[in-house]
Amino acid sequence: MAHKKKKKPKKNKGTMKWSQLSMIGVGCTIGTGYFLGSAIGIKQTGSSIAISFILAAIGTYIVFNLLAKMTSDDPHTGSFCYYARKAYGDWAGFSSGWNYWCSNILIMGSQLTALSTLSQFWFPKVPLWIFASGYAVLAIGVVLLGTKGFDKAENFFAVIKLAAIVMFIIIALCAVAGWIKGTGQSPKLEIEVSKIFEKGFRGFWASLIYAFYAYGGIEVIGLMAMQLKKKEDAPKSGTVMLIVLTIIYVASLILAVSLVGYSAFNEKESPFVTALKDYKLAFFPHVFNACIIIGGFSTMTASLFGVTNLLVTMSDSGDAPKAFAKKIKKMRNLPLPSLGLATAGLILSIVTALLLPGKIYEYITTAAGILILYNWIFIILSSFKLLTEKKLDKVFGIFGLLLLVAAVTGTLAEKEIMPGFFASLALVAIIAIVTIKVTKQRKDATEST
Repeated sequence: MAHKKKKKPKKNKGTMKWSQLSMIGVGCTIGTGYFLGSAIGIKQTGSSIAISFILAAIGTYIVFNLLAKMTSDDPHTGSFCYYARKAYGDWAGFSSGWNYWCSNILIMGSQLTALSTLSQFWFPKVPLWIFASGYAVLAIGVVLLGTKGFDKAENFFAVIKLAAIVMFIIIALCAVAGWIKGTGQSPKLEIEVSKIFEKGFRGFWASLIYAFYAYGGIEVIGLMAMQLKKKEDAPKSGTVMLIVLTIIYVASLILAVSLVGYSAFNEKESPFVTALKDYKLAFFPHVFNACIIIGGFSTMTASLFGVTNLLVTMSDSGDAPKAFAKKIKKMRNLPLPSLGLATAGLILSIVTALLLPGKIYEYITTAAGILILYNWIFIILSSFKLLTEKKLDKVFGIFGLLLLVAAVTGTLAEKEIMPGFFASLALVAIIAIVTIKVTKQRKDATEST
């Protein structure tokens, strides 16, 4: 791939308020990682899942805050890929971008499979591929609406998801207060340390990855920060978003564990449905199943929007064929070639998800999720070179790195997902080989001219 001169950052006036970006952040983040994945985390560590989510929130905040500061200092549509390149060179920008693109394509495929399985709750005889195809078409339709249409859709999804979580918290509080009677054990908030860490440190360590999954999506917000009227408001939008998420995540999970105890949870059912199963609320499983579908669909659509726009900026910087930078003016300046490649990758991922044995694909998607955390690590490392930080900021950055490393290595503490860690190393190796080859081609091309 021939090396191109780097384009100067495009000026972007932006029309979005910081509060709108916060709401979009909530919409892009709350998905199956929270509604479903948290059940596995609870099973791993019990009541201490709340501490896992607080630590993950701190780690996520550190990453977003540093990304937002870099955006404020040097606004650029390439976001974390641009900053990686600026800090460490072309190899960093190339590997960071394709690492993110590949991991999101795989994650979107697994999300579509999950959405299809959840839809069979109402229509058990409908084949999975029909649901998967339908959700994929709907997601592409949302992206085709352009940035404004995407913003409105994510705001709408965010309101629905927040309303569902608040509804659970209210019902759970009524159950704890004894106003709603169930047929199971009496609700009990665990306050003894021995009870909170009943599964020990190993279980707590393994649960960190599930907590971080629930906060995944900040990269999309980093990419959308260019739409702000005031780029310096990016840190504020992330702070508000994460405060809201942390409060509702922690409160809902503490209540869920208090209602039935950690042993009742399993990975096939939302922890919030499990928590209220003994209270005979006929409407609740249907409402929450719909909310899980909406949550998964919105985060999947956000990922599709993110990888589509990222591929355009990668093309501009020479990390992808220049054809992918082409936008169709008659269609709201949409990057159709980029969306086309993302769609092709998505279809391949869906087919793979439906054909491969469940565990093998689960390992691949777990690895893809870990790759996202590798991107977050790169964001922190880039900030160390690009930002003039105070000593305290450096300390926070190092603490963020330690949290991310703990989450990634925590997968080694759980036999079920341990293969995902090694699969992530294999994927990194493949990306590294391609990066070395492309970097060499660029160097040869430069020397020949």
